[in-house]
Amino acid sequence: MATELTVLEPVSTSCCSPVTGGVLSDAEARSLAARFKAMGDPSRLRLLSLIAATESGEACVCDLNESLDLSQGTVSHHLGILVKAGLLTRTKRGQWSFYALVPGAMSTLARALDA
Repeated sequence: MATELTVLEPVSTSCCSPVTGGVLSDAEARSLAARFKAMGDPSRLRLLSLIAATESGEACVCDLNESLDLSQGTVSHHLGILVKAGLLTRTKRGQWSFYALVPGAMSTLARALDA
């Protein structure tokens, strides 16, 4: 059974740790959980690391397909989940899509768990 993710707002850049700095609101907990859930797959973590490791800070979907032992459709599915979770941006250039990390997204998630 597939779970549908809702499109999330851009990742907050607040300085405080929402998990350990106080009680989360229901909306904050849902938003944070959706982002961590999107990262809860080894293929999606690999995609994030592949994109982060590029010199330009972005990667073409065609290059990402070659780096993973997955079909193009599966890679696109995983990338779509990461975009909907607010962790990646997608830019279309001709027939190709290019993906980049949302600035500050990963560090914001790390701060959310930092005691």
